[in-house]
Amino acid sequence: MVVLDGIDKGPKVLAEDYLDINGSPINPYSREYPEEMISTGISAIDTMNSIARGQKIPIFSASGLPHNEIAAQICRQAGLIQKQGVTNKGVHDGHEENFSIVFGAMGVNYETARFFTRDFEENGSLERVTLFLNLANDPTIERIITPRLALTTAEYYAYQLEKHVLVILTDLSAYCDALREVSAAREEVPGRRGYPGYMYTDLSTIYERAGRVKGRNGSITQIPILTMPNDDITHPIPDLTGYITEGQVFVDRALDNRGIYPPINVLPSLSRLMKSAIGEGMTRKDHGDVSNQLYAKYAIGRDAAAMKAVVGEEALSAEDKLSLEFLEKFERQFISQGQYESRTIYESLDLAWALLRIYPKELLNQR
Repeated sequence: MVVLDGIDKGPKVLAEDYLDINGSPINPYSREYPEEMISTGISAIDTMNSIARGQKIPIFSASGLPHNEIAAQICRQAGLIQKQGVTNKGVHDGHEENFSIVFGAMGVNYETARFFTRDFEENGSLERVTLFLNLANDPTIERIITPRLALTTAEYYAYQLEKHVLVILTDLSAYCDALREVSAAREEVPGRRGYPGYMYTDLSTIYERAGRVKGRNGSITQIPILTMPNDDITHPIPDLTGYITEGQVFVDRALDNRGIYPPINVLPSLSRLMKSAIGEGMTRKDHGDVSNQLYAKYAIGRDAAAMKAVVGEEALSAEDKLSLEFLEKFERQFISQGQYESRTIYESLDLAWALLRIYPKELLNQR
């Protein structure tokens, strides 16, 4: 049994109930398919990598990139899509009282911990955020139980109080390093790069606690954040995470170096459950087509930029020059947005249409 005192030095925490932090196994037959969208207020995510309630989708970042700022922004802005009518369960659950956030930070330094607590306090998001902080100088074993404490709290909110819960965990790389440290102390046979051979199984006990359960209106959506050592996506941590989760959001160093925030590279990013979260009745009928068109035109624009670097702008066709114009506007106006700028999915879709209108109609042929 784990009984923790608050880090605010306040009065003793009086428990209402005691729960197993490893969670209860969910019968696969009892799981419901994730559907309906959770809004983050970030255009690059909501429009092109929409997150369904009950999905698990990590953010792949690296040292020196603004993943902490992105996490704090999601905490400030995240919520349920406000729509008219009723959900497929016959219950209108789009109000904010039915939404909660659980935030777990592992192995963070004092500066990062203070950044999160100050940001949550100043912007009022602390009222709906349950915060678990494990500092870099805290015992290693606490780093291993922190995500389990966060997820047990989320399960209580989702399945007892029937709330839609967003769980943000950072940094899973620190968690895996703690796992390796404990494994080495136990003199276990190491696997890839010294990590224990059971790391895949261990990570799955965290990620698989996301989802929806039949008979309950609540859901648990996970956004774990991990930093790739040396920007290496083949490193065991992002590699194994990719096998378990349902997509990824890729934070790009090249975009960050050009001053674009949030530096989300949409081309390697993917939400595998996006189709179940968007469309008529959930976001808008044109959402899927707009997303496909943006992907196609952005990829063509990147190719045109690479060609320009080789042959020069004079050798480009009129369509290539149009693609370059779209590329610049897409990155500067659509991907880029302020840290305190929240866009609804409808505002993001309208902005996408405004950018796509630089093309003649016959070139908008991606469906």
